[in-house]
Amino acid sequence: MVSARSDEPVGPMALKILIAGGFGVGKTTMVGAVSEIQPLRTEEKLTEAGAEVDRTDGVERKTTTTVAMDFGKITLRDRFALYLFGTPGQDRFWFFWDDIAQGALGAVVLADTRRLRDCFAAVDYFERREIPFIVAVNHFDGSRYYDVNTVATALDLDPGIPVILCDAREKESAKDVLISLVEHAGSVYAGREPARHTGPVRPRA
Repeated sequence: MVSARSDEPVGPMALKILIAGGFGVGKTTMVGAVSEIQPLRTEEKLTEAGAEVDRTDGVERKTTTTVAMDFGKITLRDRFALYLFGTPGQDRFWFFWDDIAQGALGAVVLADTRRLRDCFAAVDYFERREIPFIVAVNHFDGSRYYDVNTVATALDLDPGIPVILCDAREKESAKDVLISLVEHAGSVYAGREPARHTGPVRPRA
């Protein structure tokens, strides 16, 4: 919010960031690790009723799932207040994504090298909507090491989309991910030409 008086400090710019990815990849963990407020969580226990639709391969120990979103906040360098929205990872909750994504500056797609295929849906979602995103490879005990170029190739990413390594449990690591996203999104938007309208927009018949 811009102050009415020029001698008063101007508050940080508010930006909306999405934390996305497959089920059990660490979205809730990252929001909780970096948020400067008590994060809002909408986790519910996994039940037998959802056993046939909830894919838990590789994350058999996980007992809860996000059913709407996670929400947190962090201020970066006193310039940006980032509002973090963790998306649900299960396919049956994807109808929330369009509402959550409205007005987002960009997105972090968290990846687990044991289940890289779970990233394709999120990558495709942000590519189709031209929302800037980066891929953050989350460290898990027992996961295989892949260099960032191998991950970029496996996910068939366009050139220029950053891939970085992180540990979603660590505040500083999660913070570095968010800084990388803000910098990437800034460069993407700076390179886009403004929309040009040559006349009134007419509704389709």
